[in-house]
Amino acid sequence: MALKNDIEEILSSYDKDNITIATVCSHSSLQIFHGAKKEGFKTLGIALKKVPKFYDAFPLAKPDEYLIVDDYKQINDKIPEMIKKNVIIIPHGSFVEYLGAKEFAELPIPTYGNRAVLGWESDRNMEREWLISSGLKMPKYISSPEDIEEPVMVKYHGAKGGRGFFIAKDYNEFKMGIDHDETFHIQEYIIGTRYYLHYFYSPIKQDGYSMSKGSLELMSLDRRDETNIDEMYKLGSQEDLKKQGIYPSFVVTGNVPLVLRESLLPKVFEMGEMVVEKSIELFGGMIGPFCLETIVNDKLEFIVFEISSRIVAGTNLFPSGSPYSDYIEPELSTGVRIAKDIKAAIEQDMLSEIIT
Repeated sequence: MALKNDIEEILSSYDKDNITIATVCSHSSLQIFHGAKKEGFKTLGIALKKVPKFYDAFPLAKPDEYLIVDDYKQINDKIPEMIKKNVIIIPHGSFVEYLGAKEFAELPIPTYGNRAVLGWESDRNMEREWLISSGLKMPKYISSPEDIEEPVMVKYHGAKGGRGFFIAKDYNEFKMGIDHDETFHIQEYIIGTRYYLHYFYSPIKQDGYSMSKGSLELMSLDRRDETNIDEMYKLGSQEDLKKQGIYPSFVVTGNVPLVLRESLLPKVFEMGEMVVEKSIELFGGMIGPFCLETIVNDKLEFIVFEISSRIVAGTNLFPSGSPYSDYIEPELSTGVRIAKDIKAAIEQDMLSEIIT
């Protein structure tokens, strides 16, 4: 991992009045650039092979300039160029997946958030240890494929947008679906309603929902459209479809906005608080946006099946604010909230609290 002292040395050389916010042109970059520009920052889009033309259609979210690389691994070679521009990197799921969690963690350039979270999030077993020890309820873990006696969800390690995940009801179905080149994790399949809870934790904000250090906010909620599982029911039973070579898949293609029953909000904040406080204990705390991926059963219990420790694509639904962030500040997107956190840290001379 990039050494904290090295990052602080780079930060000390920066012109704080000319910070550039940079990220890879994918995932939630439109929102990140839009928020940064609204807060007065310069923006830099990192793109593969060529300038992505579609940004021209969105002038309020178009980066001010681009950094073109032939391969995402080449980003390392561009570090000196970015440092000259006073760049702060904003991570998102695609950025980390394209580069690789280990490689991203070692980028020698100031990055928003705590990179120590990557090891805990990218390994399903460590992630489970973190969430369970936080006090959150999770699906039952199945240690061996031979022990599958009820429907399970099989997932691969890392952020893959649902690609490759599958349901198995017994060992034979597991063998039919598994990719032995991937590290996998098997957990109980929970029946309920999926809710993706978008939070924001700032260690430097003092008002609002207070924590042992800083403040927690609920930014928005969504659920995901996944292909082809969300439409398979129209064709009949999965058993019959599998006989025809059609298998359910969970690749995310879009997102749908949601609002919870208000009576569930205290539990939502309690879960966010528990996972943040545990992160502080385990690895110094995650910083900025994160998402608890949950299922709510008919007893109104939240079962958390995953955490994303950075901005998630579901927040793209709310570039001008959500039914929750509007109660904090009008037109407060998660992209704007990231930029505001960086701006506040600059003004309070606390960048080292949120940049690693």
